[in-house]
Amino acid sequence: MQVVSTSNAPQAIGPYSQAIIANGMVFTSGQIALDTNGNIVSDDVKEQTKQVLKNLSEVLKAAGSSLDKVVKATIYLSDMNDFQAVNEVYGSFFNEHKPARSTVAVKTLPLNVKVEIDFIALV
Repeated sequence: MQVVSTSNAPQAIGPYSQAIIANGMVFTSGQIALDTNGNIVSDDVKEQTKQVLKNLSEVLKAAGSSLDKVVKATIYLSDMNDFQAVNEVYGSFFNEHKPARSTVAVKTLPLNVKVEIDFIALV
């Protein structure tokens, strides 16, 4: 196993890695809408989703992967009413390639953000 770390995405806010590479796959930790200084970027769910996907892109890049190699995404929403807005932003990051995906509603997310996403991708 190999730990992945990049300063181009927020540092972990707990005892975990940004991602782990194992057996030719990269498993990202969930990313929330933090900038590299650890500040929440916005209260708007679309802006939060953009930041989350930018963060994940940077983590994938540090792992030698990319959005084109994502095989599975999991999206966590604090409010399922945000599903369409998140879908719109998510779809702009995945044009031709459409990974398998689950979306679930949760009671709360870290720092009370509105969206968290994690990926499994090929290296």
